[in-house]
Amino acid sequence: MTASRQMKLGAFLWATGHYIAAWRHPKAHVTAGIDIDHYIRLARTAEAAKFDMIFCEDAAGLREANVNIASQTSRSIGFEPISLLSALAVQTSRIGLVSTASTSYNEPYGLARTFLSLDHLSGGRAGWNLVTSASPIEAANFGSTGLRPHADRYERAREFADVVTGLWSGKASAHDGQSFSVRDPLDLPRSPQGAPVMVQAGASDVGRDLAARTADVVFTAAQTFEEAKAFYDDLKGRVAAYGREPDDIKIMPGVAPVVAETEAEAREKHEELQELIPDDVGVALLSSYLSISDLWRYPIDGPLPQLPESEGMKSRQALVVEQSRRDGLSIRQLARHFAGARGHWRVVGTAAQVANELQARFEGGAADGFNVMPSYFPGELDAFATLVVPELQRRGLFRRDYEGRTLREHLGLKRPA
Repeated sequence: MTASRQMKLGAFLWATGHYIAAWRHPKAHVTAGIDIDHYIRLARTAEAAKFDMIFCEDAAGLREANVNIASQTSRSIGFEPISLLSALAVQTSRIGLVSTASTSYNEPYGLARTFLSLDHLSGGRAGWNLVTSASPIEAANFGSTGLRPHADRYERAREFADVVTGLWSGKASAHDGQSFSVRDPLDLPRSPQGAPVMVQAGASDVGRDLAARTADVVFTAAQTFEEAKAFYDDLKGRVAAYGREPDDIKIMPGVAPVVAETEAEAREKHEELQELIPDDVGVALLSSYLSISDLWRYPIDGPLPQLPESEGMKSRQALVVEQSRRDGLSIRQLARHFAGARGHWRVVGTAAQVANELQARFEGGAADGFNVMPSYFPGELDAFATLVVPELQRRGLFRRDYEGRTLREHLGLKRPA
């Protein structure tokens, strides 16, 4: 059986894994962040499983301040991702290569040239994940006196995206705007795929508008089907205002699977991972995403306090607060849950059970695919590739082989005019 519509899958790479304490797992590779052979193996595993892309996040600073040095060393030390993907481009031949880069701490001409270079090096497989950066820690590393207000970050991002896409289109016209001035076109020909793929992750109202206007792929977080469906319908409904079709944008929520041959084994694996998370590390991570520095002064077994509105990650803060209220979680419980996947959807079970959950959201109109966030590497990526992917293929929900060579072809995206 061949489905008329098939899932898109990204493999979200992150050193030792997406659990904040993944480095403590007995089968984790503790020095993964600076081991190119480790990343080559992960990329080849994902490519052998026919994933659409590998996805690398980036932050220009250590996100969790005041936690133990072993955790920071193992989670935060790693290669600059565009450099890493350039190395992986020559070790792979089909899988897409997507990296995060911030509009707050880059300039559009240099970033456009860098990603277009990666696109040519890889034969048309590059993508840029546009972020605006929401951490005061990052801001301090660039001579800033503080984090730009949320609205200002997005105003800069809109102009930044316009300049980059204009440069990628081959236009020779100069740009003289509020934040940026560019005189010359790029010193490279058009991309093999027309333009690198544009990925975004903003979920606030202004973030959704920016995505509807410019994104090819949107990476988002949703705990429940209802949340995922509401986001999907809202974003797909916005694209018409920018002269686009709903299928011009692919929505790929994050999913953190823990999969095993039996449900009991999967539950046991999950509990072992949960027990690895020290309370101070979990609360520090939660604090950084909530933009609150004094969460420790509240009783750890009590409820999350009322939080003031911040200039940080507004959509993620709202998601976490909603979950804490909905599920009646204490700070300790919320921190442990959040540390497993940073607010993304977690699925625990057999290959069939995980596939059932993915299929329900995909066929229910809540996702076009998923960005897979393994708990620890390489074990959980191997488990997903060898257990879940074949199950999806048997159901006709995922490709058995690549049909194209570029990332746009994999994702079923139009070539830019």
